[in-house]
Amino acid sequence: MTQTRRAFTLTLNCPNRPGIVARIARVLFEGGGNITEAQQFGDPESRRFFMRVVFDVQDDGDGVPAHIADAIADLAAELAMDWKISDNARRVRTLILVSRFDHCLVDLLYRWRIGELAIEPVGIVSNHPRDVHEAIDFGDIPFHYLPVTADTKPQQEARILDLVAQSGAELVVLARYMQVLSNDMSAALSGRCINIHHSFLPGFKGARPYHQAYARGVKLIGATAHFVTSDLDEGPIIEQDVERISHADGPDDLIRKGRDIERRVLAAAVRCFIEQRAILNGQRTIVFGP
Repeated sequence: MTQTRRAFTLTLNCPNRPGIVARIARVLFEGGGNITEAQQFGDPESRRFFMRVVFDVQDDGDGVPAHIADAIADLAAELAMDWKISDNARRVRTLILVSRFDHCLVDLLYRWRIGELAIEPVGIVSNHPRDVHEAIDFGDIPFHYLPVTADTKPQQEARILDLVAQSGAELVVLARYMQVLSNDMSAALSGRCINIHHSFLPGFKGARPYHQAYARGVKLIGATAHFVTSDLDEGPIIEQDVERISHADGPDDLIRKGRDIERRVLAAAVRCFIEQRAILNGQRTIVFGP
């Protein structure tokens, strides 16, 4: 009878020192693990070591093998290591926030439905009513209309955090959610909230960025996906992309092309997160490629 095996991903970072790769490989080998993919990076500035390892073990149906997790925990205590093991077959519970422009939301739901993104949408939050998004089939995904004003913003952010807790959301995606998160909320979602910014940062900030770009005669437009921090649009960058334009492109052309860039950049960043490819390194990210 053929034994089935189950795949997991281990990510870690710790102060750099010789022998870390060997120690990790030995723990996994002694635990019955077979390494199928491994990437590592030693950052000379922070002097920290980052690693992503995909391995499989005999499937006992109980999730992450306790004996491997215990051995990694012992090693982590010795090496001052931050680490995480995730089951590659498990979908990441995701809460998506959106405002009026819903092209990124539609794209994420499409990629989820065809099996391209291993997320489990646990809710849609919008500061606009449901009829603004009437063309979208949400299926059984709960929709929460939470209008935001200067007076109600603290209460609405508290409600969003309640939804995160109640749904067990592991990832929050700002899919063109045009509200600035407070410092408290940014801190509460640190490392698990991704924003898509309609600019190749650093770039044109504020209102009507594509019109600003057009007025300046730019030859490239782009988009940036980053982790949300208390510094507006300055969080650690996960993914970016650009597209060339010409003098013949007007503001509407820039907006149209910009929507396409935003969709693919946000989807790529979400994929990095769910596949445990993006690891925070201060104000930067280490992003291990496929």
